[in-house]
Amino acid sequence: MFFRLVADSFTRRPKRKLLTLSALALGMAVATAALSVSLDVGDRLAQEFRSLGANLLVTPQADSLPLEIGGVDYRPANAGAYLPEADLGKLKTIFWRFNIMAFAPILDVPVQAWSPASKNWSSPGVAEHTTLIGTWSDHNVPIPDGTSYETGIEKTNPWWHVDGRWFKEGADECVLGISAANKFGVKAGDVLNVQVSGKTGWKPLQVVGLLSTGSPEDNAVVAPLSIVQALAQHPGEYRRLYVSALTKPEDAFARKDPKSMTPEEFDRWYCTPYISAIALQISEELQGTDVRVIRRVAEGEGAILSHVRTLLWLVTFSALLAAALAVGASAAASVMERRTEIGLMKALGAGSGLVGVLLAAEQLLVAFVGGGIGFCIGIVPARLLGQRVFGFTPEPRVFLLFVVLVLAALITLAGSAFPLRRASKYDPAPILRGE
Repeated sequence: MFFRLVADSFTRRPKRKLLTLSALALGMAVATAALSVSLDVGDRLAQEFRSLGANLLVTPQADSLPLEIGGVDYRPANAGAYLPEADLGKLKTIFWRFNIMAFAPILDVPVQAWSPASKNWSSPGVAEHTTLIGTWSDHNVPIPDGTSYETGIEKTNPWWHVDGRWFKEGADECVLGISAANKFGVKAGDVLNVQVSGKTGWKPLQVVGLLSTGSPEDNAVVAPLSIVQALAQHPGEYRRLYVSALTKPEDAFARKDPKSMTPEEFDRWYCTPYISAIALQISEELQGTDVRVIRRVAEGEGAILSHVRTLLWLVTFSALLAAALAVGASAAASVMERRTEIGLMKALGAGSGLVGVLLAAEQLLVAFVGGGIGFCIGIVPARLLGQRVFGFTPEPRVFLLFVVLVLAALITLAGSAFPLRRASKYDPAPILRGE
């Protein structure tokens, strides 16, 4: 009987029900679109932010130790420790190994360079001082589990544009910074001779591309790491390492000092892909290293992600608030129209609780229907918003339907709480007398 009364009440006053359903459906459609995009926007933007380049810099721990007396740094200008290239496979064994998107070691040495094909007639064939940078262009790194991982400077520094092609691993080839190419008067296809400062013997390298970075590398020569290691007489070693990692934007908890955390807090921090947590895990695997966060990149990512998510949550809250107000107004009007019906039910013996439950059940039925319709409608703007603004298409999720239905029920009950409470307290006698 109870369900029959609810169903019968739902089918009466179709215009009023249609108004309530429309308000709920529109509110839930906006909430569905915002929540669908918000669930994926973090990962998607984090992947897009990798185009900003590496966000972690690994250097020898000895380089970070100060050697100052009386405020004067007595470390030699060219002094520095080296790290073993063979340990780099361990990066893919840390807890957040799947968040390590790319890494590339760097070994730079001062050299003299000249080209027999130089078109710089003011000083043809004269050696010029420059920097030779050794790195990976496309390298397969062996992982301790027996697999391999392909990485290189193209992935950590994707803004490095090469007119031509990158050098092949281990080949006597190089790419030349655009400013250095103008200085030497050479082009792709020419040969550049390099010699490490203070050592004997020239090494011919074929220029296979011109590099444009907008950074000091425009004045340098970039060659395979193995070639530079041999010239510098540091086989199997590098000076610094750039790492590109997918991370979660830092919040107040992430900025706490791990040393001051409780064991439970430390486990939670360690098992969250904060950039500081990933940096600690890298330093644990690569012994003798100092892992620093490139704050300019990491903080920019976190700020943008936080702002986008805040905007989406504000849109969702606004849509839910508007739907709640519309439902409340509709519920108040409906209760006023049904005063006689409510008074008659109470005169026939229905208690205040039963009347309230009956009216609430009717509102919940409206909420579930409106929420379901809103979810179906919201999938369309979610896909359009994802494609046009963020460049991805969010897929419908079953659990999101459950979330939308729960939200629809909550805002319906919240919006109609006062009218339903008022209806349950009606005195039937004055109503039936027409007062």
